[in-house]
Amino acid sequence: MRFIAAIVFFVVAVVGVGLGVAQRTILAPPDRVTSTVELQSTAAVTVIDGSALNAYEGRQTISIIGGVSGTAELPDPIVTDGTTEAPADEEVEPAVTETQSIAAAYGRTADVLAWVGPATYTLVTFDAELGELVTETVWGAETAVPALYGGDLWYGDYTGEGELGLTINVPPTVSLVMVSDGVLPAPQTFSVTWPLDSSTPFSTMLILGGVASLIIGLFFLLWALLHMRRQRGPRRKTPKMPKVPKPSRYRPTSGRSIGGRPKGRRAVQRVALVPVLLTTALALGACTNGSVMMSSATPAPTPTQGSTTPAVALTENQLDRIVSRVGSVVAQADETIDASLAATRLAGPALELREASYAIRNDEADFAIAPVIPPGTVQVTLPQRLPEEGSTWPRSVFAIVQAPPVVDDEGVETSSPPMALVLVQADPRSQYKVHYAITVTLAEDATRPEVAPASIGTPVLQSDTPLLAVSPADVAAGYSDVLLRGAESESFDLFQIEGDTLLEQIGAEAKQARRSALPETATISFAGAVGEADIVSFVTNDGGALVALYLTETESVTPTQAGAAINAPAPVAALSGKTQSTRGISASYGIQVLFYVPPFGSDDQVVLLGYTQGLISAEEVA
Repeated sequence: MRFIAAIVFFVVAVVGVGLGVAQRTILAPPDRVTSTVELQSTAAVTVIDGSALNAYEGRQTISIIGGVSGTAELPDPIVTDGTTEAPADEEVEPAVTETQSIAAAYGRTADVLAWVGPATYTLVTFDAELGELVTETVWGAETAVPALYGGDLWYGDYTGEGELGLTINVPPTVSLVMVSDGVLPAPQTFSVTWPLDSSTPFSTMLILGGVASLIIGLFFLLWALLHMRRQRGPRRKTPKMPKVPKPSRYRPTSGRSIGGRPKGRRAVQRVALVPVLLTTALALGACTNGSVMMSSATPAPTPTQGSTTPAVALTENQLDRIVSRVGSVVAQADETIDASLAATRLAGPALELREASYAIRNDEADFAIAPVIPPGTVQVTLPQRLPEEGSTWPRSVFAIVQAPPVVDDEGVETSSPPMALVLVQADPRSQYKVHYAITVTLAEDATRPEVAPASIGTPVLQSDTPLLAVSPADVAAGYSDVLLRGAESESFDLFQIEGDTLLEQIGAEAKQARRSALPETATISFAGAVGEADIVSFVTNDGGALVALYLTETESVTPTQAGAAINAPAPVAALSGKTQSTRGISASYGIQVLFYVPPFGSDDQVVLLGYTQGLISAEEVA
């Protein structure tokens, strides 16, 4: 009996360990599913829709191979009644495959399609019935697109030569776009791979169970050997006894089993053990087979729920990348005094001040170009909240950037004040450009307005909105008047004067001090106006707004006596071309200002948060 039990447990051990190992090797379910597409298209753009990328759960691994040469030409589409259709009765010859550059990016589907615009493209979707990716050509009026790689619109972008692989994890609202160089046909061969659940939960139990059965089998085997050894008795030879005749006994045949073995309790137990062992083996086998079938089954595509977070112009990661790019480009432009390079990342008041500074720097080598756009840490990210369709341009974003501290030769660390940036993207194919670069002058212990998280964003208000205590347009006009007239201005009470360092520098009292400092042979006059730049207002958590606006001030110094002349400072002389004039010199300054404007119904005053001012033009008085 003990030998039989040992054999049974050995068999169970072999079966358990064998099935457990088999589930992890030859019976292991697939750990991924791949759908490959081979195109025969000359469209310059391919778009993989977000629903196709989420055909299966998990990360998406995209492999893009090669590109196509430009030997094939895309036939002109037919435009009827404003609708673009595919050309009729004209076949598109596939181009010859060769190694080409590859660029791919992913972003919100609405942004991707806005970037593609009127260009012809190949749309890739997922057919649930076929279980594979399918394509269709969407015809447009254009056959080329601008460079894809390096655009600010994308969550992420990649480039390579010949082959390109990337792994992303995006929701259904995000699509992937790929091109070659924007003119040649897009890459013709690509695949998307999704991971599958290849876990084998019963494998470990089977292996452990098999090992346990092996240990138990060894125990029974040792027990059986020990028992058999004990029953053998002593091995010395005993003397023979005289044989005694055996009496005959009656042995009925009904008491004997088949084969002549007596029936009894031991025989019944041995026979009954067989069906028990068979039942156990069948149960283990059924359990193992069921687990293999469940693990190896291919999961059906399951729709992923879209995010309920409102759409915003960009994410924190995007802004970090954009600010870094802007800082690098502007630093290079400052070093080479290249206004055209600066114009690729600056616009509006920020560019106007930069161009004037470069003109001065060409004549005055010691002239300091300010403000410096710091490629530092983005402390605040406040993007514009977009409508559901998300196809609105221009788009704006507010950011506060802190430059890293500077350590001089003596080891003294100096920190510069934060810089508030207002970046605007004019259209889907344009880069974000800094329109306002304002030095934050608000004291560190002052109360700062709270803003929404970057993932939620905030609306951008019009300049004439009635939702604030004072409309942004009235703030601009009122503060310009306060700079000129001071307390005599009707708008003086709208602004918090305490802590306003700009009023201290160029306000009415500072202007009067300038007049008093001039000799009797000269006079000075001042004029102010709202600059020709869009006022940008971002809503804060309390219903107020951060308002960035542009003002200009012109000061004219003229002689009051015949024969008297006005000497121009070096920066003014560099822009006007006059170091001295008997008619007078006129200089204009641009002032970028950041305010906090309280919400409608509030009695609080408008607070100056920061400003940047600089000379933008100069000329001789006519």
